[in-house]
Amino acid sequence: MEIIDLLGYFSALAIGLILGLIGGGGSILAVPVLVYLFLLDETLATAYSLFVVGCSALIGGYQQYLKGHVDVKTAVVFGIPAIFSVTLVRSFLIPNIPDELFTLSDFSITRRMGILGLFALVMVPAALAMLKTSNSNQLQTHKTPNKQYPFSIIIFEGMAIGAITGLVGAGGGFLIIPALVLLTKLDMKKAIGTSLVIVTLKSLTGFFLGDALNMAINWRFLILFTSIAIVGISIGTRLNSLIDGRKLRKGFGYFILIMAAFIIYMEFI
Repeated sequence: MEIIDLLGYFSALAIGLILGLIGGGGSILAVPVLVYLFLLDETLATAYSLFVVGCSALIGGYQQYLKGHVDVKTAVVFGIPAIFSVTLVRSFLIPNIPDELFTLSDFSITRRMGILGLFALVMVPAALAMLKTSNSNQLQTHKTPNKQYPFSIIIFEGMAIGAITGLVGAGGGFLIIPALVLLTKLDMKKAIGTSLVIVTLKSLTGFFLGDALNMAINWRFLILFTSIAIVGISIGTRLNSLIDGRKLRKGFGYFILIMAAFIIYMEFI
């Protein structure tokens, strides 16, 4: 096994550790790790990322469900349109994106540049969400759920976030949580738990109904990578009481911004 592979598997462990320590965000590093350390094609990397994200969220979502922090109705209402759009994107759009998207003067924008460039843009609000959380002592919550759901807005939000997930392979929890708080009036704990369930449903459905049917999946590698990340989650969960989560979120937020800049540099400069 080469040093670069060892670094990649160590990064998988780090992804899990971050997820266990701060409850989210680490899986957004899966795509850059798979692309730049394991040298996977960008479409395969986003597919594998969906599996890693979905399995990681499944563990967290189950733990939150046992604590009573999941609103099943909201997960279904928000999750169904997200599942629909992510499955469409992974099944029909991704396989048909041409290698070269368009040309500006003598500069060609390729599919890889488009997907990874969009991924870098998605990393920015994820990083800002981390920084905002780390700088606030208490996030805004609502004591009672709103029984009158704005269904049309929720369906649109679900489809939009599902499409983003399908394109870049990111779970999108940083987009789902504020949407749940604002639209369904869930308190923050339930919004986080419900978000994990939604991420699980749309990520794994998009992978199995889209990518697993259209791509040659290296199951041995994917299960190994995901298993190492899950081990990291277990370790991080046990250590999170010993580490200041706010400081870690702040540092990780800045790290995501650096990674976004790195992707832009590698692909466009």
